Amino acid sequence: MFQLDFYGTLVAASLVLLLGRGLVTRVGFLRAYNIPEPVAGGLVVALALLALRGLEVEVRFDTSLQTPLMLAFFATIGLSADFASLKKGGRVVGVFLLAVVGLLVVQNAMGIGLAKALGLDPLMGLLTGSITLAGGHGTGAAWGTVFSEKYGLASASELAMASATFGLVLGGLIGGPVARLLIKRVQAPGCLEAEKPRVPKGFEQPNKERSITPFSFIETLALIAVSLLAGTLLNGQLHDSAFELPTFVCVLFVGVVLRNGLSALGLYQVFEREVSVLGNVSLSLFLAIALMSLKLWDLASLALPIFIILAAQTLVMALFAIFVTFRIMGSHYDAAVLAAGHCGFGLGATPTAIANMQAVTQRYGPSQIAFLVVPMVGAFFIDIINVIVIKLYLALPFFAAA
Repeated sequence: MFQLDFYGTLVAASLVLLLGRGLVTRVGFLRAYNIPEPVAGGLVVALALLALRGLEVEVRFDTSLQTPLMLAFFATIGLSADFASLKKGGRVVGVFLLAVVGLLVVQNAMGIGLAKALGLDPLMGLLTGSITLAGGHGTGAAWGTVFSEKYGLASASELAMASATFGLVLGGLIGGPVARLLIKRVQAPGCLEAEKPRVPKGFEQPNKERSITPFSFIETLALIAVSLLAGTLLNGQLHDSAFELPTFVCVLFVGVVLRNGLSALGLYQVFEREVSVLGNVSLSLFLAIALMSLKLWDLASLALPIFIILAAQTLVMALFAIFVTFRIMGSHYDAAVLAAGHCGFGLGATPTAIANMQAVTQRYGPSQIAFLVVPMVGAFFIDIINVIVIKLYLALPFFAAA
């Protein structure tokens, strides 16, 4: 077994990003279907490590940097959100929330229905529904423990982790192709390239050059550090209370307060170009570490019935994005980008959703409303709504009997 330390892991993550850039640049299929660069590079490395494991060689990474990078990314999301923009997205956020809630209900109904049809415990269907797909590894781990201790479901935590891994991989793979299909519907191929001269904001086009200075860079770095510190302290104060929230939500909230509070007091205006640079770096490195350290062999442990359920969930996600999300969001270019983002956090996580949308907007042009709505819904609302939906399903008679 080879154990890479902090520095070795950072080097490996950087190389994964360079590999992903090279693959997307040179492989027409990846470029045509808008596969994010971290996903392309990370999956190639994860597959290589899977092959090495077959030769009884295992490589492990120091993932201690993963959580700070994720929190830094959400801090930059908060620092990018001004109240004026939030007001503009009010109605769109509400409509997108309807799509999100609809998918959560469908995912759980699909999981439970297929589990019962395949002779499995309905709890397994719930675990392969919104708990691990929309919820991700964190939510899956929490509910896996509950299902093991309260309901006596054997290997619930292992099933949750494997299902969340499956969702993270597929969430990063289907968003681009779904957006490509939808964009062909709204305009003829090539027409959207003419929109690229528009100045992108925030995270829309991560490869766009942005002029920055060392001092302003340090100022923004300080704001991110304050968001991380204050958000972590706030999370500690809310722990085990009725208002407990995930740490990344607290960090994002502090970022929003900093951005708008300093602006309202006339003390400081956040420079979005530095925020977007640091946010994109954090996002790319986070995804690279997350994907290259995936234990794909956990997926091999999934029994055929569970694999069937997850494959069906992936198909349902793509169809839902095409026929529901895209249509109720307006059937235009922004709606196509939102559909790609919905695939990302409907199966995986908010960072995956952002990466999906960046792959689309980097090629076709900016979509400011999509980058306003998806982070807000994916960070603030999805976890809260998901808990409510899960508890409503657990109140069904056959779960109560268990």
